[in-house]
Amino acid sequence: MVITRKTKQDKKSLEIDYKSLSDKRKLDNNPILNFEPNEQLKLLRYGVRKFAEDVLLPVAPIVDRDATFNWETARHLAKINAWGIEVPEKYGGAQLDSISHAITIEELSRVCASTGLSVSAHNSLGVYPILRWGTDEQKERYLPALASGKMIAGFSMTEPNAGSDVKKINCLARQVGKGFLLNGSKIFVTNGGIASILIVISRYKTENGKKGMTAFILDNTMDGYEIGKLEDKMGMRGSSTTSIYFNDLFISQENVLGLISDGFKIAMNTLDVGRIGIAAQALGIARAAYEHSVEYSKRRIQFDKPIANFQGISFKLAEMATKIETARLLVYKAAHMRNQGRDISKEAAMCKYYSSQIARDITQEAIQVHGGYGYMKDLPLERYYRDAKACEIYEGTTEIMKMIISQQILRGNV
Repeated sequence: MVITRKTKQDKKSLEIDYKSLSDKRKLDNNPILNFEPNEQLKLLRYGVRKFAEDVLLPVAPIVDRDATFNWETARHLAKINAWGIEVPEKYGGAQLDSISHAITIEELSRVCASTGLSVSAHNSLGVYPILRWGTDEQKERYLPALASGKMIAGFSMTEPNAGSDVKKINCLARQVGKGFLLNGSKIFVTNGGIASILIVISRYKTENGKKGMTAFILDNTMDGYEIGKLEDKMGMRGSSTTSIYFNDLFISQENVLGLISDGFKIAMNTLDVGRIGIAAQALGIARAAYEHSVEYSKRRIQFDKPIANFQGISFKLAEMATKIETARLLVYKAAHMRNQGRDISKEAAMCKYYSSQIARDITQEAIQVHGGYGYMKDLPLERYYRDAKACEIYEGTTEIMKMIISQQILRGNV
């Protein structure tokens, strides 16, 4: 069948040959659009979910209560290659793609969001920049240990006076001979207390007066590297968040990531990738709250019938399910585009903004579905609510995500 449509503008015919499209689809043996995961992704999801329920579920409330990173869990995560999701096999990694990465973080966060955050920050903010911009020597030096979990990685850009406004970064590396002396401080560093390797975004000034922003790979054993106190957070309490202080810390040229002037580009690109991970975390939290609500509403009897039979509750469940499905499509689309090597600034911001928002909404409604029981620490609903809120703040606030999206739209990236 051929459909011909005349346009008023150019009077040319627009022909769509559906028969040829249908024949091509048969030839490729693959639908043109397929929203279903393949068998490999299904097996991955099943495996990570089983791991999370067997290993993380018993310790998740303890990790939250004690606000401690669980090193025994870290060793178990190494056995499923969670510390090297996208690292090539030659360095000991799993060599998976971005969708596999998102599914892994989603399933971990569904059970323990703190663990999901630690793993996500390690892979997307710490390992990814080395994979993308590291020299062969840097990759050989760091990736095997990072993929095995012997080293944990982190990323550091935020300062007391530089949060959303990256240009206000004061941390400064002055060139001295064949290296740099770094002075300054960073705050709210995810994995800060446990990271052996830290990607640090700093200003620099060369001996000939050139200035800019750069990225360094720092080792926590370097002289002048000081870890601050563990932050006492509202949520994500099992993820280590600290300040880091640099006092005349000498950095050799071998620890510069990319070109000396690449710092801003590396930071922005890395945050785009990290935002898919945050969105996957939020999606996992939302799913957990929703699944609890469905099961509870079927069991809870009021006025001689399950509360799921009341429209007020059933409509809440319908809204939750729809929001989760929408968020999932946004997350997987951004991950798919990243697999293709396309610009994901807008899509990463969209999935992070929307997934974070629906995670907050769904966890709040889940508490309402559970009534007084949802407010008690005996159930995990209040933990989900506290954890979800963090997703609206770190790696770019909801307001910054909207700003990025609108800027991309107005530049013609619709």
